This record gives sequence, C-alpha cells and structure tokens, in this order.
Amino acid sequence: MSSVIWPSPDYERSPRTGWSRQHWKVLADYLLASLVPYFSPAAARVDLPGRPSHSGSQSDGLEGFARSFLLASLRIAGSQGVGCGELLERYARGLTAGTDRSSPEAWPPIRSMAQEMVEAAVIALGLHESRQWLWNSLSGRQQDRIVDWLSGFVGAVTYDDNWRLFQVVSEQFLASVGASYSKADIERGLNRIEDWYVGDGWYSDGDGQSFDYYNGWAMHIFPTMWTRIAAATPGTRYEDRLQVYRQRLRSFLEDAIHLISPEGAPVHQGRSLTYRMATAAPYWMGTLLDASPLGPGTTRRLCSSITKYFVRHGAPDQQGLLRMGWQHPFLPMIQSYSGPGSPYWASMGFLGLLLPENHAAWTETEGSLPLDEVDQIRALAGPGWLLHATSNDQVVRLLNHGADGAGDPEPGALEPSADPHYERLAYSSHTGPVLSAHRVDNAVALFDSAGRCSGRSRIHRIGFGERDAGSWYQAWLGSEGPWRIEVRSVVCRALEVRCALVEGPSGARVTSGGYAVSGESAPTSSMSIGSTTPFAVVELDNLYSMVVGIYGFESADVRRDRDANAFGPCSASPFVFATHPGGELVLVTAILLERGSPPADSDALGLGVQVDGRVVELQLPDGSRSCIRLGE
Repeated sequence: MSSVIWPSPDYERSPRTGWSRQHWKVLADYLLASLVPYFSPAAARVDLPGRPSHSGSQSDGLEGFARSFLLASLRIAGSQGVGCGELLERYARGLTAGTDRSSPEAWPPIRSMAQEMVEAAVIALGLHESRQWLWNSLSGRQQDRIVDWLSGFVGAVTYDDNWRLFQVVSEQFLASVGASYSKADIERGLNRIEDWYVGDGWYSDGDGQSFDYYNGWAMHIFPTMWTRIAAATPGTRYEDRLQVYRQRLRSFLEDAIHLISPEGAPVHQGRSLTYRMATAAPYWMGTLLDASPLGPGTTRRLCSSITKYFVRHGAPDQQGLLRMGWQHPFLPMIQSYSGPGSPYWASMGFLGLLLPENHAAWTETEGSLPLDEVDQIRALAGPGWLLHATSNDQVVRLLNHGADGAGDPEPGALEPSADPHYERLAYSSHTGPVLSAHRVDNAVALFDSAGRCSGRSRIHRIGFGERDAGSWYQAWLGSEGPWRIEVRSVVCRALEVRCALVEGPSGARVTSGGYAVSGESAPTSSMSIGSTTPFAVVELDNLYSMVVGIYGFESADVRRDRDANAFGPCSASPFVFATHPGGELVLVTAILLERGSPPADSDALGLGVQVDGRVVELQLPDGSRSCIRLGE
C-alpha cells in the first residue's frame, strides 16, 4: 500500500495544525482503501492480521467489517454520497452476505452478552447515517435480512454497562424502519445509565468507579446518536432526553478539553486505548448537537491535533492499517476482547465529517486552548481526578484519586485484580504505565521478601480541593493484610507533593515511584542515594521524570523494564524507598514530569516541608502554603 498523499496544509485557516476538512477525507479514504485486500470474497468480513480476540476469528472478521463500515458511512454521508460508489457497493455486498443465513459468510446471530452486540450497534449507527444512500438502495428482501439479524437484540440481555446502549441504538434503528422492536428495552437502557450519572457530565461505565474515555466513546455518544435515530422515527419522543444529554455533554467537554495536550496527545489512562482517534468523538458531537463550550474553530483544532498526533506517531502504519497498540503496535496493553479490527473504533473520531463543508467548524480559524495561554489546574470531581498541566511544555498530568475500574473480585480473591490502566496514582499525556507485576511507577506500594507487591484496586476518596486530592486503599501481600495506605496529593505547576500514611508489616519495603519514561532507546538516569533526601531522575528526548524522597525515605533507585510500555520498548521508572518499621509510616515525596533539564537537587525544588506526626506543612514553590492532616 502506498503512503497517504496529503493535500497542502492550510496554515491560514489552521495555523496550529495545517489540517482542513480535505485532510480528514483523505485520511478516511486511505484507511478504507488499505482494508480492501483483507475483505472476504463476499465482503462480509474484514480479516485483518494480528492476535485474535477471545471471541474468535469469525467475530473478529465481523468486527473489522462493522467498525470500518461506520467510517465508510460517515464518509458517504459527509459527501452526500458523491464519489462514494465503490464504498456503497462494497459494504452493501457485505451487509447482504453477512445477514443471509444461507451464505458461507453469514454473521453469527446476535446472542445475549456476545461480541456481536457491539458490532451490530456500530452497524446500526452506520445504516442510519448512510440511510439515504445505502439502506434506501437495498431491495426489500435485503432490508428484511438485515432487520432479521438485528432483531436478535429484541428481548436479549446485555452486560450491565455501556453495552446497554448498544441495544438502545440498534432497536431504535429497527423502529425507524418500521420493524418490530421493544420500547421497553430502549427505555430500560436509557433509564439505566441514569443510575451511573455522577454529575458534571460524568458517568461511571456501570456500577462502581469506572471512569475513562468510554465517557466519550459510549456514555455520551450513544445516547446522543440515539436521538438522531429517534428523530427519524415517526412518533418517537426524544426532545426532553436530548436537552438533558446536551447539557451533560457540554459539562463533560468543559472537563474533557483538559485531558488532551495542545499537541494532540491524550492522557494515557483507561482501557481500550487502542481506539486512539476516537478520543475526538465527543468534541465533534458537541458541535453536531450545538452543545459545546468550545468555539467551532477550537473544536476542529483539538480534533485535528488528536488525529494528527497519532498519524505522526505511526498510526496508521506503512500498510495503512491501525494496529493494536498506542503509537505503535503493543499487545500487552490490549484487552482480551479486542481483535485485529478493534482499533477501527477510531472511526468514531471522524464524526466531524457529518458537518457540511460550509459549517463554521470547517471554515473558522483554529482557536486556542486554555493550556496555550497559561498553566492549568483543574479538579474533576466526577471521576475523582486532579489535573495539572504546564503551558511551557504542554505536558498534562492526571492524578487519580477516584477511578479504579474495579469490578467484583474473582472467586476466592480478597480484592478485585488491579488494572495498571486504572490503579496508578498518576497518568500523563507523555507517559504510560509499566505493565509489570512490580508496580513502582506512580505507586505507593508494599513489597515483601518474596517480591510480592501490593496492588491498588478499590479506591476510597477522602478529600478533594482545588489543588489537592486524597484517597486510600487496602494493600494486600498475597493473603496477608489488609494494610491501609492513604495518599494525599498537592500540586503546584509541574510538581506533585505526595504525602502518604502507610500501614504495613515490619521489614516490608515501601516504595514511592514517579512516571515511567519510555522510548526506542534506554533513558539515562542519575541518583543521589546517600543524602537525607534521596532522589532519582530518568531522562529521554528532553523529557525527564524525577522523584525526591523529601521525608521518611532511605534511598533511591531506578527500575528498568523491556517491552512493557506503550510509549516504547525501553522503560525506566525512578523511585525512592524505605523499610517499614511496623505500624504506621509517614512519607513525603516530590514528583516531577517535565520537558527540559531537571533540578540539580531537592533544594532547587523551592519546596518547604515540615512534618509533625501525621501533620505535613507545605510551602510550595509559588509561595502558597498547604496543611495536610493524614489519617483524619
């Protein structure tokens, strides 16, 4: 496959990115054309190379078809069908073969809690958005077969999370074409997400504290897409819900704009991160629904920055394919439900193509983002996050005191398994967690003599202010425990001061680690291990991560890992450590992640710390003061 041939950049209208609507169309065409060699003979599957999902190859082929069909549908609708004859023919053939029960390429029937539900919902969205040009061109018999397949949703049982919405949009599409459906299924799904709404535009993805990009990929997108389908269904009342969804989306975007670096790098947190450009979906949807706090030019600038970031970092690859990974292929970060076609959920990020070419989102000059002008500190009460970002280097840091992604524990387990994409104390736009059993990066953890490490699963919130946040968790070492570990974070510019009250067994090692820096080559490192304030620094490509043991620590070290980080094969994590005396231990750590040169020593931080029992008095580099009372 030849490389993409880009149009000339438009720096007059897009001074930040150079991207125009034509760039989006060219990228969509390139992604779709690159899939052609992988279509099955009857075009009902897209059989891509790569590790299969736990659902098997037949489901994976459907996944490749469905998710690319959504991109094709957005491309078709955005061009009013003009110049899309090949796309229309290819996907019409696939829809016809996939829903023909006698076809050797017939899709698996839709069953309760099976992967086909996800892909069917994406197909339903695509059928609606391309309705005028594709659905209306099918024969009655072809339409009936599609209806018959989608009808597997009626009365079926879904997982009790964002999957509820897959049933909602699919059955609403059935209603829109005059087919049988269950109004009760739709109402139950829409009512259920109300139980997960926590305010300020944020939903948990199911019960608990599962906060991540699924807020934008599903919890906002599918209800608002439902309103678009409902609007095409005579007699359906949707206006009241639409007003609610608009307001919630607006509130969400006021927070979500801070999750992206101005250069387009999203904070690397949560599951299904291989969806990449889908991160742009809620920003486009805000403009589509006239529900965005952002100006149209700012929306385009942000979405173009996100997509351009991934294009610049190898997605798509030289074959034009979106592989399973982040910047590059990286299987350790991929959940077992994802197959080779899973990354094409990125199609959601192309919702902007539904905006006509004369829309202000395409014609206005790119606007500025808050971080362009000044450092940002923002408390996100819904998910329990504290964001601090610096304008000079465009690094966004997310301190996590509320999102654990923890479901129910496995039978016999004392706590749910800890997921590195949720359990860390901090994430950023420029680093990822190390996927290793030894959790030193962005963790306060206990290690025993056998090398076992405590994991942070259920997070219990204990405080939230404008520039500080706190939480605690139960630490286990195998079946021994629990010990309470409390962490309070205070931020100033690029600095996080991490105050901890750690219970633990005598003789255990307690670690407090910073951000893991990763890349193609090994990061350099330096340490001071003999002073009263030990520190460790790792550096690569003008990015450094530094940890300083301000109070209670004995020494410092750097852990190196190989092929364990989405940002590159060579990873290094600085950390400081102490030996637990038994009972309680108070620790204070300074954490830095910045571009540029690190401070020469702890004195250069400009940080004053006094500890009296459980009380930590801080004088921060900007002259402000903070008092942290641990254990209250």
